[in-house]
Amino acid sequence: MKKATNLIILLVLLAVTGRAQQTPGPVQKEAISIDGATAHLGNGQVIENSLIMFENGKLTFVGSANAKIARKGKIIKGKGKHVYPGFIAMSSALGLVEVDAVRASDDQDEIGDFLPHIRSQIAYNAESKVVESMRPNGVLLGQITPNGGRISGSSSVMQFDAWNWEDAAIKVDDGIHLNWPSAFRRGRWWAGEPRGYQPNKDYKKQIDEVTSFIKNSLAHGKDLNGKKNQAYAAMHGLFDGSKKLYVHADSEKEIVDAVSHAKNNGVKTVVIVGGYHAHKVTDFLKQNNVAVVVRAPHNLPAFDDDDYDFPYKLPKLLADAGLLVALQTRSEIFQARNLPFYVGQVAGQGLDPEKALQMITSNAAQILGIDDSYGSLDVGKSATLFVSEGDALDMRGNQLTHAFIDGRDVSLETHQTELWKRYMGKYEGE
Repeated sequence: MKKATNLIILLVLLAVTGRAQQTPGPVQKEAISIDGATAHLGNGQVIENSLIMFENGKLTFVGSANAKIARKGKIIKGKGKHVYPGFIAMSSALGLVEVDAVRASDDQDEIGDFLPHIRSQIAYNAESKVVESMRPNGVLLGQITPNGGRISGSSSVMQFDAWNWEDAAIKVDDGIHLNWPSAFRRGRWWAGEPRGYQPNKDYKKQIDEVTSFIKNSLAHGKDLNGKKNQAYAAMHGLFDGSKKLYVHADSEKEIVDAVSHAKNNGVKTVVIVGGYHAHKVTDFLKQNNVAVVVRAPHNLPAFDDDDYDFPYKLPKLLADAGLLVALQTRSEIFQARNLPFYVGQVAGQGLDPEKALQMITSNAAQILGIDDSYGSLDVGKSATLFVSEGDALDMRGNQLTHAFIDGRDVSLETHQTELWKRYMGKYEGE
């Protein structure tokens, strides 16, 4: 009986191990040269016949393949292929949720309204199969962000091939996320209210609660007993510029109110997330040096009088106005894998493809404050990049052959690719 029990335990352990996270790529030991590919540098520039070389996790040469320079180490033939910097998923709950319907796997929200001290990286699951599935589409980095409440918590920037959250962390506590009150809300028909949008009667009260918390955070770092107040202390980076305030707001009134109240109360840098009506206040946003992270353009218009294609062209409207623009995926975490195709859609609205590409590369890195190492292919920066068979902004061309994070060769196998191979083999054999 004991032997049978031990055998069952062993089989369970083997089954769990078989479904466990892939081993992260080892530290780069050999120089790598990608020769002949079209390089999209992520800063608006393209090198048609390029040579990309990196060693010890850093880019050592980015230029023309015609340059008289010796190729070093392993050579990847890139003729006919494309090279891109790793794509960056902004404001995403990747690694915080595995299965929406399984509460035990959902760590994106905590109880309470004002929680700036809740840190997303502590809950980040480096073994997430969802995170793993981002890599085959070129999404190699992400701003991992909690949700819920009025102030959801602190986000951190992670890379998507790691043993644990400590290994994954690129920049911890990069910003605080504030869900600004809605100036209007839909009528609750079940409560006898008219259908459609109605003014939010509690809007001013809710703003007062937010501004009061910000003022208290600026004025106090400790409570009356001399003990550290964790919530207030977590806000201090907003006032010295070491953190950014990411305000999730959509209407022009909400955007103007949010930026004005934050700036008037000592917050150094504000970023708008969502920004559905940001195009109406572009001059105001430029005056206050506010970047916008636009929600995924694959959406229907929110209002009856909007243009039918308004969500598709919003990023271009903001970019044409001179704002720093990045893209966010939809609330469903698995949608982050479609990030490059959102950019392709933006380019389809008339924006230069390389400028659109910046929305998930250099622009995103600049907003996150990691542009000294990530977001573009420049000598001295991290060798976080990938090679694609074709145009990575088109699902037909987005077929990765190689991916590297900090120079480490990253596996492109996932649970989805395993299933695809399994069932394609079944049907091809029939």
